[in-house]
Amino acid sequence: MELVRIGELAKRSGVPIATLKHYLREGLIAPARKSGRTMSWYDPALATKVRAIKELQQRQFLPLDVIKQSIEGDGEAPDDLAAADAIAKVLAHHGGSRARTRAEILARGEATARELEILAAAGLAVPTASDGKYRGDDLALLSTLGAARRAGISAEMLPFEIINDYLAALRALAAVELRLFREGVVRRAKRGDVARLTTAATELSERLVVLVRRKLLLPTLQQLIEEKPDANEPTDPGTRHGVRRKRIEPRRRRSRRGRSRRRRSRRDS
Repeated sequence: MELVRIGELAKRSGVPIATLKHYLREGLIAPARKSGRTMSWYDPALATKVRAIKELQQRQFLPLDVIKQSIEGDGEAPDDLAAADAIAKVLAHHGGSRARTRAEILARGEATARELEILAAAGLAVPTASDGKYRGDDLALLSTLGAARRAGISAEMLPFEIINDYLAALRALAAVELRLFREGVVRRAKRGDVARLTTAATELSERLVVLVRRKLLLPTLQQLIEEKPDANEPTDPGTRHGVRRKRIEPRRRRSRRGRSRRRRSRRDS
């Protein structure tokens, strides 16, 4: 049987060597043979398993301990895996059937080559491995960015790098939402009800997030306006560049009065 080194396995599976070493430490994969303390050889078929693990991590938000349970289990998916499958089905349903190639995306001005690289690195817009086309929410995200550009919102107004701020904020929101859902619903639901409840919760949570965001937009804008000082407001005469100067004259007067009292005290004595 042909065996490969870890570098070749990383190339075939499409993940960094560091990721493979992490999977090794977690017991998700294992070498087929060792030849020395630091030399290991792997079955090339592991590439398919590695890609599946990465998919469960990135697309279905499963932690490695749950993935390991599903891999080592007796064929019956745990509750977390059933929930993840239900979420994936809802997302696929809303994604639609449209598809575009990288060349089409660039020609339509929906993103630049550099922006596509950034989105792919963040896992937000990744073409499918089978035909290299963007589909579902990945394509919808690119179409939304293109619509913003066509509406006149240029890169100078809102640089593409702000996607990192969105990603950080929404990743935190998703983590809170999924943690609460796993602890509150998945752990309390009957095994047969997990998929149904997850589907309902996924549909409702998107609406809830949109509605709460709408309610927060204007109050938050007002708060930002009130917190930011007006650049046109006149500066206080006792300040320079917005920093108040210290007044030292009263201290000098007190100091002269103190010296006068000390001189009178010496004359009286």
